Parts: sequence; C-alpha cells; structure tokens
Amino acid sequence: MPHVIGRQTLHLWSLCEDVIVETQDGEELVLTGRFGTERLPDPDPVVREALRRMELGPVLPGNVEAATGDDSEGSVCLILWPTLSRLSHLVVRTLGLDDLRGPLLSVSPVSRGAKFAPRELSARRHLRLSTDVTLTLEASGVALESPASLHRVVLHRPEAVWVVGMLAWPVTPYAASQALPLHPEVTDGILRYLAAAGMAAPVKNGR
Repeated sequence: MPHVIGRQTLHLWSLCEDVIVETQDGEELVLTGRFGTERLPDPDPVVREALRRMELGPVLPGNVEAATGDDSEGSVCLILWPTLSRLSHLVVRTLGLDDLRGPLLSVSPVSRGAKFAPRELSARRHLRLSTDVTLTLEASGVALESPASLHRVVLHRPEAVWVVGMLAWPVTPYAASQALPLHPEVTDGILRYLAAAGMAAPVKNGR
C-alpha cells in the first residue's frame, strides 16, 4: 500500500489529570497526585516552565527550552530528562502526528513504579499483542490494559488501531510498515510505545 499518512511523529509529555503543581516557600515545587507527593527544591527554570505547561496539557520539550531562552546544546537532556524520569509515574506520554488531527495514542501510569522508555525495535524480530491485554471501547478511543503492565494505553485514532490489529498475529515492524498505509516512522513509533507500555512483546521463532 502507498504511504498516505503524515510522517513526522511528535513525542509529547503532560502531567496526569489529577496532578497538582504548587510552589512552596517561594522556590520549592510540590507535585501532588494519586501516587503521593514529589518535592523539587529550587528546580531549574526549564523544569519549572515544563511542569507549568505540562499541567495544562501535552507539550514538546523542545518548545519549553526555546521559551525559557536556554538555547545551550543538550540542555533538555541534561536538565529536564532526569527530572521527568524521576516523575515518570506522574507523566502521560502521548504520540502525535504532524497533521493537526490529534494524538495517535497516549500512555498513562497506573502504578507508582511505572517507568516508560520507548526503545528501538528490531525491524526483523516478531512482535505480538500480549495475551492478557484487554481492549475496551471508551469515549476517548480504545483502551488497552493488562494486569502485567504498569501502564494504560488509549488509542485515539484509527491509525493506532490498525497497528494493534496487525499484532493479533506475530509480525515484524518491517512487515507491519509494509502492510499499512502509514509512513514507516509512524508505524514504528506506535509499536515502540506499545512495547514500552508492555502491550506488545517479542515472540520466539515468529510464533
């Protein structure tokens, strides 16, 4: 099939809806949510601005860096990533597309121990939807949950559902990208998020 859907994926970050960010004693940031309280004493301005925006909705970290005027190379990686990694159990990760039609999917933590780190996938290694994953139709899309996962995934657009449909049988990322009318980067991004959330797993010998 021809690739007809936009190619550039957007990796967005936001705080869970129940998380409240407050400033105490003029400097300390206090984040309160269902998994408890996190305190950030005198955080960097990049972190302050990121969390302020993330409380309002999904953001691109690179835009936060630009807004603070910190144009030093790698400042987001050096300053923001360690903090966001620590706060992973309070953060919703959203995969978007550069077509202004809304997010493809979102991944939310369901445990204080939740860590989310999408990694590169082998183009030739078979993946399949985990056998204990349940799918539920909701107003916001199709929700994926698993008792073995520390995350909950919501598929917001048909493109993400197409990829999940491919995972009903063992399939390689390469084969999935060839079968779907999506740019390979889009298919790969969706698969990486599903794998990182524990919804898709490698299978042995393609079975």
